[in-house]
Amino acid sequence: MDTSINVVLAFDFGMKRIGVAVGQTVTNSARPLVTIPAKEGIPELKALTKIIQQWKPDALVIGIPLNMDGTIQPITQHAKNFGIFLKQQFDLPVFEMDERLTTKAARERIFKEGGYKALQNGQVDQVAAQLILQNWLDQNSEQTKE
Repeated sequence: MDTSINVVLAFDFGMKRIGVAVGQTVTNSARPLVTIPAKEGIPELKALTKIIQQWKPDALVIGIPLNMDGTIQPITQHAKNFGIFLKQQFDLPVFEMDERLTTKAARERIFKEGGYKALQNGQVDQVAAQLILQNWLDQNSEQTKE
């Protein structure tokens, strides 16, 4: 992993909501942050800019939705376009990460911790972003050990 990368923001892309998580390469840990409303996959730019300015990330990670067999699905290109938008808008390195099963895992984790009511408050997207980021951190820390 590039040693100049310390703080990383990750995004669980969706057409109506985009979950955001923050993590650090030093501690190899991620945590959920916030969910940003989106219209047809376009996030509220003001909210997005505020998060970038607040956390000053060194890199961004975008969850790329794929079918279980690894093929693309209709939303895949929207997520890739979101990554291109972020790179152009904020001039930061953008990494793609396979996000298969992260939303399912996020729902299970939230339900286990707080029951059905906990699923109602919009945490799923940001916990999914946390899982995407944690997978990316784990994968990249393993590569640097080899």
